[in-house]
Amino acid sequence: MELRAELLKSIWYAFTSLDVEKSGKVSKSQLKVLSHNLYTALNIPHDPVALEDHFRDDDDGPVSNQGYMPYLNKFILDKVVEGTFVKENVDEFCWTLSAKKNYRPKNSVDVLPDKDAFHLWCLFNFLSEDDYPLVLVPEEVEYLLKKICIAMSVELSCVDVEDFISQEAVQQSGITVWAFLDFVNTGRLTRGMEKDSVTMAIDEVYQEIAGNIIKQGYLWKKGHLRRNWNERWFSLQPSTLHYYVSEDRKECKGCIELGHNCCVEVLPEKEGKRCMFCVKTLTKTYEMSAPDTKQRQEWTTAIQTAIRLCVEGKKSLHKDLKLRRREQREERERRRTAKEEELQSLRLLQGERESKLAELELLQDAQKQAQTALLQEEQKRRQQHVELQRTLQEQLQQAEEARASIQAEMALKEVETERQRRRIRELEVMQLRLEEALHQEMRARQDEEVYCLAQARLLVEEEEKMKALLALQEEQEQYILKTQREKQELRQEMVTKSQALEEAQHQLEKVRASRHRMDQDIAAAQRKLRHASTSVKHWNIQVNRLTHPNGPVERRPSLGSSGVPVVSVPSLRDPGLRLYHQRNEREKE
Repeated sequence: MELRAELLKSIWYAFTSLDVEKSGKVSKSQLKVLSHNLYTALNIPHDPVALEDHFRDDDDGPVSNQGYMPYLNKFILDKVVEGTFVKENVDEFCWTLSAKKNYRPKNSVDVLPDKDAFHLWCLFNFLSEDDYPLVLVPEEVEYLLKKICIAMSVELSCVDVEDFISQEAVQQSGITVWAFLDFVNTGRLTRGMEKDSVTMAIDEVYQEIAGNIIKQGYLWKKGHLRRNWNERWFSLQPSTLHYYVSEDRKECKGCIELGHNCCVEVLPEKEGKRCMFCVKTLTKTYEMSAPDTKQRQEWTTAIQTAIRLCVEGKKSLHKDLKLRRREQREERERRRTAKEEELQSLRLLQGERESKLAELELLQDAQKQAQTALLQEEQKRRQQHVELQRTLQEQLQQAEEARASIQAEMALKEVETERQRRRIRELEVMQLRLEEALHQEMRARQDEEVYCLAQARLLVEEEEKMKALLALQEEQEQYILKTQREKQELRQEMVTKSQALEEAQHQLEKVRASRHRMDQDIAAAQRKLRHASTSVKHWNIQVNRLTHPNGPVERRPSLGSSGVPVVSVPSLRDPGLRLYHQRNEREKE
């Protein structure tokens, strides 16, 4: 069902691209060509008989989407077998049809290459819901743009995204793929980036989401036969871990099937390899080495995620993440609806309270009017009583005969007075009830004020905690910057000291060489001195023999002023010395 839904999204774009008049209908000849190409792309045996039978009627008019769907489901989609075709070829065919009509970039400088636009189109279809026409909610657009910016190692400009999302058409009906591509082609997302970097980032996100690749990269793997280490390009999917000779993935060297019987473990260093881990299956154990500890942690976590998805029977990580994001959006919508309903109920309660207060004010006004009327009646009664007494005093003598009538009148007055008194008591009881209701309302208002104060206090505490958290974060960032600067200064100082050390070593080598030369010169001078001393002794002996043929004459060396014997060197003018030199020269000749 998931494959059918994904194929229907691409085919929907191809169908709508053939609807030139935007009437929801396509000519039968175009539908025949579309069906023929779908047979080829989906690697389904062609059925020209069914095709002709379906479009055999004499009506040459166009066919709507509802009229084409039965044929598409029965003769094409029901025959699709997963794994027998390349879905990217189907997407590329549908993209080619729809892009010719709908994809017209306005900016000719920062326009994406056709391959990048195709990959973004595929990612858009993957993240869109199954409701037609296909649109993306703003949250999914922001998620896709963040993934691309992370792959480019840049930060997403929230201002540009909010300006794009806040447009009235986007808020009412969602974001179409062509509006999304136009926004990317504006260059605001890729400002200052090389086109190769943008292409690599889009391809990486495409391989991750549409290609269902959880993680990929180079790792060192230990062989099973020769037990040597080779660098391989690994590609992790929810149920398999393939490894290739290089990242072009042309030559696959093997595949590790993942399941509920598999596990991943961290290994200690051995054989000169660091950051090692292994994947254990029922039959084999695969040993691998990551470039660093961070990569090893990412790989082990990714493999554990793939095993979990395989155990849960889920074929795609990003489909699972997409479902979770949809559930979160629905939960947020439910909470927002509940909050609006709660606010509506609070407004109704507020209206009821205001109406009760108005009724209470009316009752209070009525009570005041009743009291005023009672006072006026009492005053009238007193005036009548005074007048009656005066009349009785004046006419006491003449009123004996009218006593009976006056007593009857007085009885009637007493009955009326008693009725008025009962009315007064009823009004007093009503006043007490109204006062009690007023007190209850006042207590309710006080409780509401206490609740509001507590809520305001909680908001203030939360704001203070947020400020403290921001201050702590800023302090941590400053500490990191300070640490980096100190590290840079230490590196510069180490470079300076290493240069000074090299220069000192160079000077030491020069001194050693000079010393060695001087030692050689001293040794040569000592040899020359010994040779000269021997020659002087020999010369003295020869001179003695020449000057004293009768025998040697003992000479005592003369003492100098310091008591050191002074050896007298014969002058070259001595005839014996000249004779000796002449003899030596003849012998040499």
